[in-house]
Amino acid sequence: MKIGLFFGSFNPIHHGHLIIASYMAYETDLDKVWLMVSPQNPFKPTGSLLNEYQRLHLVQLAVDGDPRLEASAVEFSLPKPSYTADTLAYLFEKYPHHQFALIMGSDSLQNFPRWKNAGWIQAHVGFYIYPRAGFPVKPEDLPPQGQIVQAPLLDISASLIRRRIREGKPIRYLVPDSVAREIENSHYYR
Repeated sequence: MKIGLFFGSFNPIHHGHLIIASYMAYETDLDKVWLMVSPQNPFKPTGSLLNEYQRLHLVQLAVDGDPRLEASAVEFSLPKPSYTADTLAYLFEKYPHHQFALIMGSDSLQNFPRWKNAGWIQAHVGFYIYPRAGFPVKPEDLPPQGQIVQAPLLDISASLIRRRIREGKPIRYLVPDSVAREIENSHYYR
């Protein structure tokens, strides 16, 4: 099985994330997309992060009922901060029958050379790159096993959603209804 790994803080997950994940799952040769909830991204501050289990629960609510999308807590049991190379090594050992690929925006691709063991990652997995405004992908920047996928994008962010919650503004239409209800009922991001 070919699994696309879509890493993120998902703080919280929103329709922008879900559109990309669904597009990759249904419009490419990937069999499934695992939304990899990162407990601690080495490139992001942790101060505004909701607890990883709460974020995982929101992702589970968001993908419930979609057979090709899955919330993953694989990184929760690995050392922190989370490094993709370490996660991939673990996945290769645990799931030797699967083939893995990374799903990332062109903004993340520009940071890729700074990743731990970037050369090893590039040699072992494919890349599905979706272009983001302001971050063009030059052919020489594309990994050898990389392809550009013109996934539809929504210009929304988790930080916008968190700000709207703090200001008492609605987040309907930005996140799935089940996620909005859970955020409201649990008083997240206030």
